[in-house]
Amino acid sequence: MFFEPPSAQEEALRPPKLGPPAWYAPPAEEMGAAVTSDLLLARTPNVAVTLPTIRAFTTGCLLDVEIVMRRRSLPPDDFQALQMSVFPHMISSVSARGLPDNLLRFGVRFADGTKATTVGQRFDLARLPQDPPASPQLSWLLGGTSLRSGDNDEGSLFNIGLWLWPSPPPETFELGVEWPDGGIELSITTLDGAAIVSAAERSVPYWPDPPPGG
Repeated sequence: MFFEPPSAQEEALRPPKLGPPAWYAPPAEEMGAAVTSDLLLARTPNVAVTLPTIRAFTTGCLLDVEIVMRRRSLPPDDFQALQMSVFPHMISSVSARGLPDNLLRFGVRFADGTKATTVGQRFDLARLPQDPPASPQLSWLLGGTSLRSGDNDEGSLFNIGLWLWPSPPPETFELGVEWPDGGIELSITTLDGAAIVSAAERSVPYWPDPPPGG
């Protein structure tokens, strides 16, 4: 045989495959419990940012955000650039000197002033530390596009997930969004932390453990 599989010893020397750490994404075997919010976070003539639902897990919560765009009077190239800037991993000019206007950013702020934002997030999963960070984290989970009836090349809909770890305190807190190129100045919306914490108690695993002796 010309091509042979690796030996058992070689296979054992390979580093284990690690998924995203628990602080970076929802638990893989947990369903989460939905909290309906139906919130409009921001709206301009060309862009609407909404938060239809929040899914609560035992370790955090997932903010299910929708970004809807329409071109209207925007030149085609400008509209395409606006669509591409929905994907923050494609924007490389984020630095300590300032934030680029095409960077769509989200953040949360708790009652004690603690903040967590998506600015400066790393998307290289292989280089993420497995140990949990000392402060709350808001991780942008790369999403995709969706179709709705009447869709055409003049509009688009993007679904993204914002994973907030750990679960928020059981009190109101703020969710902020800002996107200068999208025409969105800093917009703050209040979320109900108590409702999220309560919903987390209803989150169940996809495959519950069988009862003892079952």
